[in-house]
Amino acid sequence: MVVAALTFSLPKAESEESQEDVSPLQVPHNSAMFSLLFLATGVALCVTDAQPNEENALQDMQKKVNDLWLSLLYPQLYEDIVASNRTAYASCLMKPSPKVGADKPQVTGHVLFRQAYPNGKLEAIFNLDGFPAGANLSGRAIHIHQYGDLSDGCDSAGGHYNPFKENHPRHPGDFGNFYSKEGTIKKYKANLVATLFGPYSIIGRSVVIHEQEDDLGKGNNKASLENGNAGKRLACCVVGTGTKNLWERQFPEVKEKRKKMLTTKEASSSSHGVAAKP
Repeated sequence: MVVAALTFSLPKAESEESQEDVSPLQVPHNSAMFSLLFLATGVALCVTDAQPNEENALQDMQKKVNDLWLSLLYPQLYEDIVASNRTAYASCLMKPSPKVGADKPQVTGHVLFRQAYPNGKLEAIFNLDGFPAGANLSGRAIHIHQYGDLSDGCDSAGGHYNPFKENHPRHPGDFGNFYSKEGTIKKYKANLVATLFGPYSIIGRSVVIHEQEDDLGKGNNKASLENGNAGKRLACCVVGTGTKNLWERQFPEVKEKRKKMLTTKEASSSSHGVAAKP
């Protein structure tokens, strides 16, 4: 595939005095800007079809697309990324759905995101409370949903965020199943498909915790290919831009927990291997 080189002239960020408050998904009403955004989206789609020998050139192009997109739609985020060693942070304050009965888990906590700009993989920390304490509990599905509209509780968040019209579980925000321990979920995930940058950013969208386990698209029905038959929406939150402070407080704990878990698995595998020898 032959791709023409593109050069974007990025607008300078406005001063704080001249900037207006803009909601996460509010797009400026300017025809020229819409044209640039349309171009950026088109280029981003081309990048997804890149051949290996075009990787460097297309990564540079992707950076320019992300620069353009951020500087137009989220100028403050763009400034924050540059100021924080080109790393973006986002957070989501989890609250129970008002439609959930008192007999259901009242889930609170937060989901944190971090991503190196412009080509890093998304990382996430899930720190959630309010699940039943006990053993042999089923998993809880967590997904990114299309809208950040919580006016009708979690029900108005729409379906799964699915910009590429794929079947579940190949949506960018299909995070899988999470298992609580003593009523709490503390989990770190890396190399996620979702992104904070570009036309497919999850900023302004919602994170939803479901009542049931995700069947990962293996349920042999339509709902399985749409949402994994994950059941009712227990809690939700809207992803917004954030600072590194909360991430840096939480990351050492989840990193140590992950290290211990991997060490335990390795020790278990090693002991089974020794036992299997004659």
